[in-house]
Amino acid sequence: MVGGRNVSRTRRASGPKSRRAINSSATAVNPSNVVLSVLLAVVTVALYSPVIGHSFVVLDDREYVVANSRIHAGLSWRTIKWAFTSTEAANWHPLTWLSHAVDYQLFALNAAGHHLDSVLIHALNAALLFLLLSWATKRTGASLLVAGLFALHPINVESVAWVAERKNVLSTLFFLLAIGAYGWYARKPGWRRYLLVAGLYAAGLMAKPMVITLPFVLLLLDYWPLQRMAFGAIRSASNTGVRLGFSKLLLEKVPLLVLSAASAWITLKAQRSAVRTFQDLPFGLRIENAVIAYGLYLWKAFWPARLAFYPHAGNFATWRWSLSALVLISVTVLVFTFRRKRYLAVGWFWFLGTLIPVIGLVQVGEYAMADRYAYVPLIGIFVILAWSLADWADERKVRTVWRMIPALCALTALNFVTYRQTSYWESDYDLWSHTAEFAEDPLTHNALGIALMHPESSMTPHDLENFASEQNRMDEARQHFERALELGRALPGQGAGASLADMARTLNNLGNLDRLQNRTDESRRHSEEALKIYRRLAQQNPEVYLPYLAATLNNLGALDRLQNRMDEAHRHDEEGLDIERRLADQNPAKYLPNLAMALNELGLLNTIQNRMDEAQDDYAEALKIDRQLAQQSPAVYLPDLAMTLTDFGRLNAAQGQMDEARKDYEEAVNIDRQLAQQKPVAYSRNLVMTLNNLGRVDRLQNRTEESRTHYQEALDLLRQLPQDDRYARDQAALENSLEELSRGKSGTGKQ
Repeated sequence: MVGGRNVSRTRRASGPKSRRAINSSATAVNPSNVVLSVLLAVVTVALYSPVIGHSFVVLDDREYVVANSRIHAGLSWRTIKWAFTSTEAANWHPLTWLSHAVDYQLFALNAAGHHLDSVLIHALNAALLFLLLSWATKRTGASLLVAGLFALHPINVESVAWVAERKNVLSTLFFLLAIGAYGWYARKPGWRRYLLVAGLYAAGLMAKPMVITLPFVLLLLDYWPLQRMAFGAIRSASNTGVRLGFSKLLLEKVPLLVLSAASAWITLKAQRSAVRTFQDLPFGLRIENAVIAYGLYLWKAFWPARLAFYPHAGNFATWRWSLSALVLISVTVLVFTFRRKRYLAVGWFWFLGTLIPVIGLVQVGEYAMADRYAYVPLIGIFVILAWSLADWADERKVRTVWRMIPALCALTALNFVTYRQTSYWESDYDLWSHTAEFAEDPLTHNALGIALMHPESSMTPHDLENFASEQNRMDEARQHFERALELGRALPGQGAGASLADMARTLNNLGNLDRLQNRTDESRRHSEEALKIYRRLAQQNPEVYLPYLAATLNNLGALDRLQNRMDEAHRHDEEGLDIERRLADQNPAKYLPNLAMALNELGLLNTIQNRMDEAQDDYAEALKIDRQLAQQSPAVYLPDLAMTLTDFGRLNAAQGQMDEARKDYEEAVNIDRQLAQQKPVAYSRNLVMTLNNLGRVDRLQNRTEESRTHYQEALDLLRQLPQDDRYARDQAALENSLEELSRGKSGTGKQ
């Protein structure tokens, strides 16, 4: 996007020395523009600074960072090799993986560092956009307005505030750098300069394939502002070199188009498991959705309200896509009518063209559209707006101050909306509560129910203040799951694979909640219905649905134990474990944690059934895996290690192996203490239980003072936790144990 206005014939004829002077001035960067770009970056960082205090969100952040053991290895050769060969998360984006690995090496799981880097890249993108536009067009005011809209517009919050969307801001950085390199190449074409363009483009594709439209964008820039495009047989010189016909400019882009084709092939292969079939979403419905999405992106550029997630509605009213189509056609006609203003065509076709990869004709995932998809496309709309206003002001000779006032007012208004929008990304509960305000769909209700069930990872302390008790929170989760199930059953495409999977997920979540609330008959009904669906889906697409089938079998096994149906529990746990072993063999980094969990569950069942040798083998294998995982990613897997140690301790105590039980419990207590110091709300309860177990072993070994110390520490911790009926029972039991110690009674031996 680097170039300038046409040079007059007089100056073109003035000889080599004059031409060198022109090129020198064209490539020089105005110092005042550098200052403005720095100020823009500073304002952008200041606006997004609250994001730095946010945690990770469960949605994709877990897969990309929190629970990704490959990333936790840091920037090693092994990580680099994995990044360039992996299609995990249904994408091939090695540079994105490596950026997360660098962040983990620097910040571990301190979310502030990960958020800060995303904010800094966005600020750099805004500054770079301004420098490229001002350098290309010599229109500082219009360029600054475009970059300011890009930097401060609330539709871009999703790309910046969501750690998993690092790929969006990172790919855009390379996209803009490639455009800058192309402007340098356009002034003096040569293979070295072209190679730089291709290299930066390849880097952008390796961060996120959405920048696949770059060759198309470069053709637009040849038209304006580079003005390299000649029409008919006319060939004339400009300050970027000789003008060429469209066919030659297109031929020039062939190597870049080859990169585009390669990226498209890799992306389709990587996303094959996430692509929805035409049975799920008919092609006609996709066309309607694409037309509506174009209209909504355009509307949200000017009125950025109700920014959230947009799941597919399943069907659309005719008036919606008809109105959107009318708007698109009308704007296209206006662009051609005023084609002398080249920026209109460039901005409009930039918007239309860069959205094509994500407009939903090839549907990946569950969303009809997404704010993050507008990150690059809306630059085209901002160019139309800024240049139209600048031309209007030039024609009327409006003074600079009167141009600045409305622009600053608009940017200030966007600033406030963006600041508010960032607050919705503080937690999963905030995010989905905001979405639920205007999205009545199964996905949103299901996600909100999950957030309510897992407050330790999905809710802030402020969120929890809204609930008088745990029972109230669980009751609200139930309302959301039941509404999600009701909406899912009513969907027109309910028999299709994706719709069935959504319903099975909700049934599983509802079954887990039923089990927690001792509604065992309802839990079984929901879980068995989910199991039937997942068996059917796993036969059709095992790569996608086998993990869900294994999780459902494990859920049913836990329910069987509660209902004392031990033979059924053993059958479900064994089948689930067999699936987890197969998955872990194929992808250890992703599925070893699930295998360890399944081994734990089977170990517990074998202990209950007095199959002590089998339980010993299960726990030993689980402990080996958990130690390996905790060594790679302590922040993620230390809780699992502590849980396995506690379970192993119970088994050893039940077998009378008190020294081994003590060793297991002491190690678990040390881990739980460490975790409870970092996150008291999430892990203090675990520490209380492990201290209680250790206190019992002390009593059985007649270590009275040690037992008293451990019981008292557990009781003190319990008194600090929010009180409910369950905690009251535990508190009474601990007080009773301390009283028995005072009377000199020994332990019962129960663990």
